[in-house]
Amino acid sequence: MALVLTLLSLGVRIYSYALIAYILMSWVPSIQQSSFGKFLGRICEPYLEPFRKIIPPLGMIDISPIVAIFVLNLAMTGIYYIANIVL
Repeated sequence: MALVLTLLSLGVRIYSYALIAYILMSWVPSIQQSSFGKFLGRICEPYLEPFRKIIPPLGMIDISPIVAIFVLNLAMTGIYYIANIVL
Protein backbone atom coordinates (compact mmCIF):
# COMPACT_ATOMS: atom_id res chain seq x y z
CA MET A 1 0.00 0.00 0.00
CA ALA A 2 2.85 2.37 0.81
CA LEU A 3 4.41 1.74 -2.60
CA VAL A 4 1.14 2.60 -4.35
CA LEU A 5 0.84 5.84 -2.36
CA THR A 6 4.44 6.74 -3.12
CA LEU A 7 3.96 6.16 -6.85
CA LEU A 8 0.66 8.05 -6.84
CA SER A 9 2.24 10.95 -4.99
CA LEU A 10 5.13 11.03 -7.45
CA GLY A 11 2.71 10.99 -10.39
CA VAL A 12 0.67 13.86 -8.95
CA ARG A 13 3.82 15.87 -8.29
CA ILE A 14 5.11 15.32 -11.83
CA TYR A 15 1.70 16.23 -13.28
CA SER A 16 1.62 19.41 -11.15
CA TYR A 17 5.03 20.38 -12.54
CA ALA A 18 3.76 19.65 -16.07
CA LEU A 19 0.78 21.95 -15.44
CA ILE A 20 3.06 24.72 -14.17
CA ALA A 21 5.34 24.33 -17.20
CA TYR A 22 2.33 24.45 -19.52
CA ILE A 23 1.02 27.59 -17.83
CA LEU A 24 4.40 29.31 -18.08
CA MET A 25 4.69 28.31 -21.74
CA SER A 26 1.50 30.24 -22.49
CA TRP A 27 3.53 33.43 -22.05
CA VAL A 28 5.77 32.50 -25.00
CA PRO A 29 3.63 31.23 -27.89
CA SER A 30 6.60 30.00 -29.93
CA ILE A 31 7.52 27.53 -27.18
CA GLN A 32 3.92 26.35 -27.03
CA GLN A 33 4.09 25.45 -30.73
CA SER A 34 7.13 23.21 -30.24
CA SER A 35 6.75 19.44 -30.02
CA PHE A 36 7.23 19.54 -26.24
CA GLY A 37 4.60 22.27 -25.93
CA LYS A 38 2.13 20.28 -28.01
CA PHE A 39 2.85 17.19 -25.89
CA LEU A 40 2.13 19.12 -22.69
CA GLY A 41 -1.00 20.54 -24.28
CA ARG A 42 -2.32 17.05 -25.01
CA ILE A 43 -1.64 16.03 -21.41
CA CYS A 44 -2.79 19.18 -19.57
CA GLU A 45 -5.73 20.52 -21.58
CA PRO A 46 -8.17 17.66 -20.81
CA TYR A 47 -7.69 18.34 -17.08
CA LEU A 48 -7.79 22.14 -17.36
CA GLU A 49 -10.80 22.35 -19.69
CA PRO A 50 -13.54 21.69 -17.06
CA PHE A 51 -12.04 24.34 -14.78
CA ARG A 52 -11.95 26.86 -17.63
CA LYS A 53 -15.64 26.21 -18.33
CA ILE A 54 -16.58 26.89 -14.70
CA ILE A 55 -14.21 29.74 -13.80
CA PRO A 56 -14.27 32.74 -16.16
CA PRO A 57 -11.05 34.72 -16.68
CA LEU A 58 -10.60 37.86 -14.61
CA GLY A 59 -9.77 40.37 -17.30
CA MET A 60 -6.76 38.92 -19.08
CA ILE A 61 -5.82 36.61 -16.20
CA ASP A 62 -6.97 33.00 -16.19
CA ILE A 63 -6.99 31.71 -12.61
CA SER A 64 -8.46 28.30 -13.48
CA PRO A 65 -5.01 26.57 -13.63
CA ILE A 66 -4.33 27.70 -10.06
CA VAL A 67 -7.64 26.21 -8.94
CA ALA A 68 -6.89 23.03 -10.93
CA ILE A 69 -3.53 22.57 -9.18
CA PHE A 70 -5.17 23.26 -5.81
CA VAL A 71 -7.84 20.60 -6.51
CA LEU A 72 -5.16 18.12 -7.58
CA ASN A 73 -3.25 18.66 -4.33
CA LEU A 74 -6.47 18.51 -2.32
CA ALA A 75 -7.31 15.15 -3.91
CA MET A 76 -3.85 13.86 -3.00
CA THR A 77 -4.36 14.98 0.59
CA GLY A 78 -7.69 13.12 0.65
CA ILE A 79 -6.03 9.97 -0.65
CA TYR A 80 -3.41 10.19 2.10
CA TYR A 81 -6.16 10.69 4.67
CA ILE A 82 -8.11 7.65 3.46
CA ALA A 83 -4.93 5.57 3.37
CA ASN A 84 -4.15 6.50 6.97
CA ILE A 85 -7.63 5.39 8.06
CA VAL A 86 -7.27 2.06 6.26
CA LEU A 87 -3.78 1.39 7.58
